[in-house]
Amino acid sequence: MLLPSRDGRLKPYRLTGSPLTPRAPRRPFTRTAFAAAHVVSDPLAERDPWQGRPAVDWDATLKFRHYLWDQGLGLAEAMDTAQRGMGVDWPTARELIERTMREAKAHPLAPRVACGAGTDHKAPDDLRDEDAIIAAYEGQMEVIEAAGGQVILMATRALPAIGAGPETYARVYGRLLDQARDKVILHWLGDMFDPALAGYWGGADVNAASDAVLAIIAAQAHKVDGIKISLLDQAHEEAFRKRLPAGVRLYTGDDFNYASLIEGDGQYHSHALLGIFAAIAPAASQALEALAMGNSAEYHALLAPTVPLSREIFKAPTQFYKAGIAFVAWLNGAQDHFIMPGGFQSSREITHYAEAFRLADQARLLIRPDLAETRMRMLLGLHGIDGG
Repeated sequence: MLLPSRDGRLKPYRLTGSPLTPRAPRRPFTRTAFAAAHVVSDPLAERDPWQGRPAVDWDATLKFRHYLWDQGLGLAEAMDTAQRGMGVDWPTARELIERTMREAKAHPLAPRVACGAGTDHKAPDDLRDEDAIIAAYEGQMEVIEAAGGQVILMATRALPAIGAGPETYARVYGRLLDQARDKVILHWLGDMFDPALAGYWGGADVNAASDAVLAIIAAQAHKVDGIKISLLDQAHEEAFRKRLPAGVRLYTGDDFNYASLIEGDGQYHSHALLGIFAAIAPAASQALEALAMGNSAEYHALLAPTVPLSREIFKAPTQFYKAGIAFVAWLNGAQDHFIMPGGFQSSREITHYAEAFRLADQARLLIRPDLAETRMRMLLGLHGIDGG
């Protein structure tokens, strides 16, 4: 077939024809691995894509979660991958959490599910002081705990918006950790994912911010399962994880360098809480199985080809990566259409989708090659391109 390239030309491409087969792992993983999953829209029920609650295809959305669980992966639910704050509102996220937790409890593998708690159900004008921010978090934490999920304290836009310093972060997170029922996961999302989060933990300097959040963790380490860091900075993550108290995990959110970070250096390693794992689930699952068996060569053979795909999906502007996750799901038949809440599929250009198609194939991730090619041709046609 003919695919567009960034130099404005159509170039021939032939599928490799060697996809991985999704399957259950044959032994337990030695790394905790959460895949952050997206929400599947229901185009027939959608009435006003840019306003109000999105229409969700609940059957397809939950089926995708089973697909991840069946391969031994945990789930990070209602996170930014699910378009929290970018198309999916809190009422929808709440229903998603409650539906997902009912499914998880019935699943034979008893998968781990951690759910994002934030402040996005409140308008910015209602979040002008730390007490209001704490109360907003508390409301969402209560919903997650009532449903039986583990809490992820998502980074909130409200704290940078009020110019909060390290002392404010310490008070806010101290209160939240103190009242959490179980251990929680903290969340450090860089401004490449959300520009409104610049200066999180109280300052623009990443080293000072690291000191601030490490002090929060040290003060209540018994209430912290781990911290997810998504700064796309391998050296920083490697230095940071060495400073964590014993028993507190580093969950990498680095969608550029996850392979080496998860493997580690023999003394320290990262666990995973990654949006890309939803798109590369067969490779991620089988690589983690290989790592658990001590087969580093097979681990890298499976994961290394996925890194170029992840770097393409998470290219700048990084916050639009969600379109690539849904695109791969559509190619693989996990959903019947390529429509996203708020029309988010339009956030990336056709040359991006063409490159993601090539790289997914080369990473052995087009599980149904004939279907993937048919759907890629459909997308090309919508852009006025004859794929040959």
